[in-house]
Amino acid sequence: MATLKEFEEALREQGMRQALAVLDKLRERDKAKRKTAPARRVVGKKMTPDLARLVVEMHETTKMTQQEIAFKLGVNQGRVNEVIKHGKWLTDDPLSEEAKARDKAVARIRADRSRKPATSAGEKAPPRKRSPKPAPQLTFGGF
Repeated sequence: MATLKEFEEALREQGMRQALAVLDKLRERDKAKRKTAPARRVVGKKMTPDLARLVVEMHETTKMTQQEIAFKLGVNQGRVNEVIKHGKWLTDDPLSEEAKARDKAVARIRADRSRKPATSAGEKAPPRKRSPKPAPQLTFGGF
């Protein structure tokens, strides 16, 4: 089966200009009808045990997909998956793996912020020092 592009190339080779004109009109019509929906990417809320219980309840009582649940609740789909498949975030235990990971990430962000030198709006940060390039193994003069 030929692709539309191959079909168009065959029409060009045969010099069928009227058929190419019809093809162009069809493309323009389809292009005018196309809609671009806004992105459904959600910047996730902080997952809490209450929100996790709501995720589980929605998963059990509705036929919604993980993506639909995530969009409706304003959380990341990956978090919904963690709650449904692995039972994460269902307890308020500060010693749970997810709580430890969250605290470690927060500490890392705070440490990165404190290490970065403050620069004014017009001032650029100093350039990074680059490590020297290794010496070439072969040279043209060695032949």
